[in-house]
Amino acid sequence: MKGYKPFGIPMCKIESIQLSIEEHESIRLVNYEMLSQEEAANKMNVSRPTLTRIYNKALKIIAKAFIEGKAILIEGGNYEFDNEWYRCQNCHNLIEGNTPKKCKKHSDCNSSELIKLNN
Repeated sequence: MKGYKPFGIPMCKIESIQLSIEEHESIRLVNYEMLSQEEAANKMNVSRPTLTRIYNKALKIIAKAFIEGKAILIEGGNYEFDNEWYRCQNCHNLIEGNTPKKCKKHSDCNSSELIKLNN
């Protein structure tokens, strides 16, 4: 995902706030993958105090967007991907790997319409 916006409001009518890739990753690792901050810091190759600062900043940005009705744009920062990532244009599945030929998320999707998300 490249961002989120409040439901029912056209993007041209709302302000946006930026969430860096590192901030997004800290939320993903701690809240989605359920890793400890120590484990998340190791995965992100930063110290635990640095992870805590990144994570707390991410929470503030998300809270501000929710409370003030702002869109969140996920972009920018200093990062490297370990693997290539693709998104299926048909079912929106995320696919990790080296140049997959088709989406194999489920039996209903066998699309070859994949877009590369990182360079």
